[in-house]
Amino acid sequence: MITAIIQARLNSSRLNKKILLKIENKNLLEHLFSQLSYSTHIDKKIIATTINKIDDEIENFAKLQNITFFRGNPLDVLDRYYRCAKFFNLETIVRISGDAPLIDPSIVDKTIEYYKKNNFDYVSNFFNRSYPIGTEIEIFSFKTLEKCWMNAKKSSEKEHVTPFIYNNPELFKIGHIEYKKNISHLHWTVDQIEDFKFVELIFKKIKKRPILMDNILELLENEPELLEINKN
Repeated sequence: MITAIIQARLNSSRLNKKILLKIENKNLLEHLFSQLSYSTHIDKKIIATTINKIDDEIENFAKLQNITFFRGNPLDVLDRYYRCAKFFNLETIVRISGDAPLIDPSIVDKTIEYYKKNNFDYVSNFFNRSYPIGTEIEIFSFKTLEKCWMNAKKSSEKEHVTPFIYNNPELFKIGHIEYKKNISHLHWTVDQIEDFKFVELIFKKIKKRPILMDNILELLENEPELLEINKN
């Protein structure tokens, strides 16, 4: 079974409660889950949020939407992921950030297929970055996650889920998914209000669902002025 764990919290220093901002009557988390629903390989989706009081809103949202959730360490995200995966007895984990409402399910499926076909410990599409920021996906086994959790010592290896893998590539069988050209300068994740305005326009201008990376690239080619919205 392949499970997507979406890490999400509301206490963002740059844009507070950004994942609950709404576009066309759906918040960003709803849009993200809608995009992921088109994946043919993801069997289950879980929100991994924190035990902080502010994230009660995420728990309430998950309950309202009938989405499985887990609450864990606010600062040690590796620990949160590990305990979530252990609690639900997960086998294969896909990591996705909650501020990426334009996640492309076709890229998700391509990455999963590559992982399964080659028996990797870990595969991502940003180890050697070429895809737009906001389309990132990582996939790894529970065994790989547990290895990170048991051996990570630096705080920088615990603030995020997989830095221990980047720092110790000789310990893992790692695979990379790369795009045909480097377009990693494109910023589609929601970090600032300008990013939200950009993403909002994408959802309004592209009516087809799911929204794929190629749809956005075509729109930007026809309307390059959209890139000015969040260029900084």
